[in-house]
Amino acid sequence: MNYRHSFHAGNFADVAKHLALVSAIAHLKKKDKGFAVIDTHGGRGLYDLSSREAKRTGEHESGIAKLAKASGEGVLGEYLALARVAPDRYPGSPLLAMKMLRPQDRLVAIEKHPEESAELRHALRPYDRARIVEGDGYKELLALLPPPERRGLVLIDPPYEDDKEFAHAAQALIAAHRRFATGVYMLWFPIKSEAAANAFCGEIANHGIEKLLRMDIAIKPPPAKPGRGEPLAAAGLLIVNPPFGLDDDMRAAALVVEPALDARMTIAWLANA
Repeated sequence: MNYRHSFHAGNFADVAKHLALVSAIAHLKKKDKGFAVIDTHGGRGLYDLSSREAKRTGEHESGIAKLAKASGEGVLGEYLALARVAPDRYPGSPLLAMKMLRPQDRLVAIEKHPEESAELRHALRPYDRARIVEGDGYKELLALLPPPERRGLVLIDPPYEDDKEFAHAAQALIAAHRRFATGVYMLWFPIKSEAAANAFCGEIANHGIEKLLRMDIAIKPPPAKPGRGEPLAAAGLLIVNPPFGLDDDMRAAALVVEPALDARMTIAWLANA
């Protein structure tokens, strides 16, 4: 395993992704019927921002740290409350989602790597509605769809350790959507080439998905750390079947996030039938 999210937790991309996740879950909770949240690449659940890994990159300093004194209403306010779980700690997607769920809702978090999976189990131990699966997120996902509740949100957030990951992620999303067409799906991706990102999103849009929202966030490229290569400065999120109002939530949050992070957020519909 080369990728460890401990190096990147709380960065600008996490901020945008988690804002969208909070919005989606908040909207799903407007109906009494329960739903399932499935995270295909759960990570370790809770991250120590004072750890050697986090300090080595300092990525959270251009992300959640810049929102330390921020306040907001609605989705932004709820996200900030959840993100401030403890000093020098930042919740991963499974823990953040779990903290929002009701007794009738549940979480399935999948993590392939044993060490990360063990940490994830520890982070989610207090929650009896959380199930942790150690395995391949893509393979496990299809076995979980459709959920018995017939309501659900799927987060696909792979590490993109090699270029083949884009194809794997796209194939997983398309296959999952075919099996459970009414689900909400979020697919995170790094942006290192605008042309490549556009082609990736276009490929998915061409598979007949009726509602597809794209949200990007970009910051000024931070200086490279010795031995770490060029740091990520842009990332995107594709959202299939976004709950009504999610796009407006993101635009409202952007009014605070953009100046705080010196970032640019773009929210655009690729399909809205």
